[in-house]
Amino acid sequence: MPTFALTFVAGAWVLQQLPNLPTLSLGWALLPLFILFWCLRSQAVMRHTVLALLGMAFGFFWAAWIAHGRMADELPAAWEGRDIAIVGVVASLPVAHERGERFDFDVEQVKTAGAVVPSRISLIQYAGGFPRGSSHVATVKPINQPRFHAGERWQLTVRLKRPHSTSNPYGYDFELWMLERNIRASGYVRQAPAATRLDAQVNRPGYWVEVARESVSQRIAELLKDKPYAGVLKALAIGEDDAISQQDWQVFRRTGIVHLVSISGVHITMLAGLIYTLVVSLWRRIPQGSLYWPARKVGLVAGVVTAIAYSLMAGFSIPTQRTLYMLAVMAFAFWSGRRVEIGRVLLLALLVVVLIDPWAVLAAGFWLSFGAVAVMAYAMSGRLHKPHWLRDAVMTQWAVTIGLIPVLLMLFGQVSLISPIANAFAIPLVSLVIVPLTLLGSFLPLDVLLLLAHWVMQLAMQLLAWLSDVPSAIWQQHIPSVPVMLLAMAGVACLLLPKGVPLRWLGLVGLLPLLFNAPPAPAYGDMRVSVLDVGQGLAVVVATQKHVLLYDTGPVFSSESDSGNRVIVPYLNGIGVRRLNGMVVSHDDLDHTGGLASVLTALPVGWVLSSLPANKPELEKLPHAPCQAGQKWRWDGVEFAMLYPADAARLPAGVKTNNRSCVLYVRSAAGTLLLPGDIERSVEADLLDSVAPALSADVLVVPHHGSRTSSTSAFIEAVSPQAAIFTVGYRNRFHHPRNEVVGRYANAGASLYRSDYDGAVLFDFRQHQGISVTRWREKSQRYWYNQPAGFTSASLAETGNAR
Repeated sequence: MPTFALTFVAGAWVLQQLPNLPTLSLGWALLPLFILFWCLRSQAVMRHTVLALLGMAFGFFWAAWIAHGRMADELPAAWEGRDIAIVGVVASLPVAHERGERFDFDVEQVKTAGAVVPSRISLIQYAGGFPRGSSHVATVKPINQPRFHAGERWQLTVRLKRPHSTSNPYGYDFELWMLERNIRASGYVRQAPAATRLDAQVNRPGYWVEVARESVSQRIAELLKDKPYAGVLKALAIGEDDAISQQDWQVFRRTGIVHLVSISGVHITMLAGLIYTLVVSLWRRIPQGSLYWPARKVGLVAGVVTAIAYSLMAGFSIPTQRTLYMLAVMAFAFWSGRRVEIGRVLLLALLVVVLIDPWAVLAAGFWLSFGAVAVMAYAMSGRLHKPHWLRDAVMTQWAVTIGLIPVLLMLFGQVSLISPIANAFAIPLVSLVIVPLTLLGSFLPLDVLLLLAHWVMQLAMQLLAWLSDVPSAIWQQHIPSVPVMLLAMAGVACLLLPKGVPLRWLGLVGLLPLLFNAPPAPAYGDMRVSVLDVGQGLAVVVATQKHVLLYDTGPVFSSESDSGNRVIVPYLNGIGVRRLNGMVVSHDDLDHTGGLASVLTALPVGWVLSSLPANKPELEKLPHAPCQAGQKWRWDGVEFAMLYPADAARLPAGVKTNNRSCVLYVRSAAGTLLLPGDIERSVEADLLDSVAPALSADVLVVPHHGSRTSSTSAFIEAVSPQAAIFTVGYRNRFHHPRNEVVGRYANAGASLYRSDYDGAVLFDFRQHQGISVTRWREKSQRYWYNQPAGFTSASLAETGNAR
């Protein structure tokens, strides 16, 4: 069983790395393997080898079969952006935010003739209708709108689009997240015709759970209104992580207790243990009951039922699944009187999780949760000393801290150095005090319990905030390669061997490559330019041999999410950037400044040039100067020059923010780059009059995302780019890039790229090799990626904006 379980998981993982799904007819290859396994039953070694192959093949084709079924349930491209009338049920707890409220919706019937809609979709009802304007977080006039609640049946008119996310190195894969949760389209509710509620409650077990979760969410929100950590208690009670602020997430990451905030295996195990102990002690006081059912078995059933109920309330995440399956297996073994090794329990839980969710092998929580238990089992097995709770607790924490270093660096590029201290008090305080008080206060009419839970949480947060402020709280570095990580894991295994094993210290040698295997920097005179995919906005990283510049910080998505914390910072962390030497913020529009605060919070910045107002709060403690034509600097043989405006601080008040954009020109030994921000025709004309000969560039980020207000023929002719990049959001409401603008660049002979089709576009400027280009969506292609219509220089003049 261990061999089959491990290779089954490996086969599922291999399937998830493919750019295209294999045909299921190849599954017939399992038959000869099965026959060979049966024929070799007398030859142990060969039988073991064939069993491993059989397990991998079963895992591969099982994952392929599940994936084929889910991918077939899709929204046809022809029905994107069109009104569709549907009937269905609100299938999840509606989550409110500043733009409205979002919820999952199970589609039961499609009313629009000919329309095809996936069985589960994600919808948002905008507060006051669809927001307009340059900001992604717009203030709109409220109107009378229906309120949606879990379990209700509605008839709605919606507009949908296929799953599509930004695509960047070290970035979050939202398309995978949607596929795993079987959400095959997203969109918004149309205000006309009005939504109609058909049934107040659809009686199905899954909807009952969501109704209960919504009830708990509302109770916590009402009772703890304006309390700073109400969102944390929601996360602990029902897994509603969206309610936690980014500031709190930052504290949790720096102190290494993120696993405690999201409902984790620790909480479920401890809560089940508490119920087990309570039920056993009570059952023993019932003489007749103990005659029929042993107290321990009754307590065992109560503990497992508690674990199931809490897991369902938590949304059934991977850590909760892993813990639940392990508890169930151990409970079954105890009930049957059998003794089961922890390793076999872990492998069985691993197999069950991947059988139910083949995409789990790609989740960070999967590797962290199973990895933590595996490390604890490895570190505590084979020890001969007498058990002692304090020594065992210290050893366990030490083993988990050391054992997960390679995995944490591979997944996040950082490790909390103070996590052992934070976890030492946070685990018992959260799991044994705050979680039970929160759950009891959520389901019982005892307000004092929730208030007490919040008070204790507030005390814990004060301690965690103090630890988080320690300057060396985290160790942060580049993402290691897979061979380096495997070597480090071997080193960890050596370090965690029992005392008395000779040469344990050699495990440190296996960890050393983690420190020194950094990605190679550009050579002197070269540069690496990363035009990141931030949706409808702009963020460009320019790296020389020893310096890094960030030009613009992308859009804001919500009050707790922006390009800084979702795209830019993970990318910079992944390539090992610990400090930005400089930053240029072109102008004061939210699609260019949305991630500014997050970037400044995560990384120190040497200086900032911008056309932003002097009183911008984010710039108060930074060396800041207005952009001014003539500003120049040289880094590692690469020259930077500001071409516009003449002086950002003295532009007339009536000048549009777009036309205040800082225009930056970069020259390396291998080629040149022009970053014009969102300038429009008038500024392009000014540049042609003042610095026309200096505009010629090999790579151009197209002004204003390909709007019809920019990119005149004269400007394109003067720049004469070899490559032009349109930074646009998928199916953006501005319809950028415009067909006529695309046609101009195509006719000029430029190679064309756009972020919604290509993802991040990475340029390496090398003196002896010229300019090489990497389209990240193509490089990291997976079978679940949404691939819009082809986008090539040859076809763009005719196809334009395919939508």
